Amino acid sequence: MPNSDTKIPKTFGQYLRSIGPGIVMALTWLGAGDLVDSAVAGGNYGYALMWAMALALFVRFIFVSIIAKYQLCNQHGESVMAGLKRIHPWVPIFVGFVGLFFGHFYGSFLVKGVGETTTKLFGFGAPLFWSVFWVITAAVFVFRGLFNRIEKVFYFFLAILSLSLIGVALWSGPSPVQAVKGIFLFALPEQKGSFSVFLVITALIGAVGGSIANLLYPYFIQQKGWIGPKFRRLQLYDLAFGTLVLVVLDLSVWTVGAELLNPKGITVESLDDLASLLTITLGQLGGPIFYLGVFAALYSSVIGNAMGYGYMLSDIVKISRSEEVTKVSREDVSRSKTYRFVALWCLFSPLVWSLPNMPGFISLTLIANAAGVIVLPVLSGGLWFITARSKYIGLNYRNKWWENVILAALFILAVWGAYQSILAIAHALS
Repeated sequence: MPNSDTKIPKTFGQYLRSIGPGIVMALTWLGAGDLVDSAVAGGNYGYALMWAMALALFVRFIFVSIIAKYQLCNQHGESVMAGLKRIHPWVPIFVGFVGLFFGHFYGSFLVKGVGETTTKLFGFGAPLFWSVFWVITAAVFVFRGLFNRIEKVFYFFLAILSLSLIGVALWSGPSPVQAVKGIFLFALPEQKGSFSVFLVITALIGAVGGSIANLLYPYFIQQKGWIGPKFRRLQLYDLAFGTLVLVVLDLSVWTVGAELLNPKGITVESLDDLASLLTITLGQLGGPIFYLGVFAALYSSVIGNAMGYGYMLSDIVKISRSEEVTKVSREDVSRSKTYRFVALWCLFSPLVWSLPNMPGFISLTLIANAAGVIVLPVLSGGLWFITARSKYIGLNYRNKWWENVILAALFILAVWGAYQSILAIAHALS
């Protein structure tokens, strides 16, 4: 097992200062659909579908925790992608093509949303102009910023998000009792608005629980220097903190939709619907404060997606070309041709969706995240396979019986979600 020169924290303060990849991952996930899906679900169905968010967050934590366990603890000292290669050489290649597809598709609504949000914030300039401007700026971060510097940028985004989204949620007046009922009653309300209940639910699972973006987390902890099983406890704390951040921010947006949109019978068709109501209900500052939070969520995801997929595809190319075991190491791949090509692809190719007469931001978000569920059975099944057998992960860290039970349930959920996602997308496009 390879060693790392990164020191293990010993005190609470050291643990707190060491946390970082979880925040980068959380904000990368957040802009990948959580905000829009939460607003749609809260606005159309009130608190009734909060159980779907709770289920999706549970799926995400377990799923990513198992991914990170293999990365840190497998007996070969290899990456998750190298482990999947042991199933079949084409598995990581398949994941690579899927990553390129969703790197573009996720970017379609992220880049479009950043442009539209900036236009609303400043009151001038075409959305396409702002999208191009922010993509070029993101390229500077992605190509020149070391991971430790990127972490600091993401903490800045987190501060903006906390002040914006949590502040607006408290301003709108949450209902704790209704929220508890929404989490535990498992209600399935009738369809409201343009989007079916199943499309909203599968989009939530895709955006929060089963996104291929979950595979980016091991590369963030690798860049942090967390290599080997001695970092497992620190990684769990880091992931738990990042998940807690997601819970708070997601439920904040959900609360805004449930408290301000749902009682008035207003459905969410665009970000303008929610921002306009916030302005009317909370005053002139309501809309701009909300847009500021949305911008921070979307733009952090633009950067995180380009960087993360660049790391992942670089690893896939590396292990695909090698016949020997490729050990995990802390290396700067930001200057490699693969990394730069993938980063450029994730940043600039989505600009085509910002051209006139292309699909709207909300529609792109829901359909892209629901489509992400389709590949979840392959990912969850493959990860279950390599973490359940000592041949791959080693005798000491192979799944316990209860972990296998959970993963079996997640695999069944993935198959069901993929089936429902195909039906929902077909219905949405018909």
